[in-house]
Amino acid sequence: MDELAKALPGKGPTAVEIADWIRSQIRAARLVPGQRLIEVDLIRQTGGSRFKVREALQRLAAEDLVEIEEFRGASVRGASMEEVRQLYRARAALEGICAGDFARLATPEEKQRLREIAEEMEDCVEGGTRERFGALNAQWHTLIMRVTGNEVIETLVKRLNTPVHHLLFETFYRGDRLREAVADHRLILDAILAGDAPRAEAAMRQHIENGHRFLSSLDAAMHPAG
Repeated sequence: MDELAKALPGKGPTAVEIADWIRSQIRAARLVPGQRLIEVDLIRQTGGSRFKVREALQRLAAEDLVEIEEFRGASVRGASMEEVRQLYRARAALEGICAGDFARLATPEEKQRLREIAEEMEDCVEGGTRERFGALNAQWHTLIMRVTGNEVIETLVKRLNTPVHHLLFETFYRGDRLREAVADHRLILDAILAGDAPRAEAAMRQHIENGHRFLSSLDAAMHPAG
């Protein structure tokens, strides 16, 4: 029985918990694009009921992370680099807006919390704890979006994030990328602490674009032309 089922002995997981687990498996490349998601396997791995597993798959299909076809069932959805490029352009615009708004609206306590998370991420780079860095990075970006109070942008960005799963988490979160991300975060944070909304927005946009550039270079290395 898998770790999700073990973590919830005597208590079946909710559809949200099952969806979160499947999403984590996809992002860690344990489930890959095109792979079929067999209901009976998911029931065994998660300890969830058939009804909850199906609900979880419907949730993931709504995020475009899973495809559900009649008579074939569910499978992990792939994403082309052109789609990823478009998603990153949208993220750059949306998260840039939030960074500018955060610089204007955040309280001193919220700005201090942003600084603390950034410092924790820097510690992760030196300690080599990539999983922790990924979790903190999600917290950092979510805090910026949440303080602005724009739930629509936050929901959109979460959906835009998911199709990037086709590149390995372990490859994306490697030392050179982590150091680049930390440097980007410093620029964003400096602008926010200075209350400079236009600079914060521009720095966030550049940060997202740098992430896309890095993904593109990885994809080119993994799939050389010819």
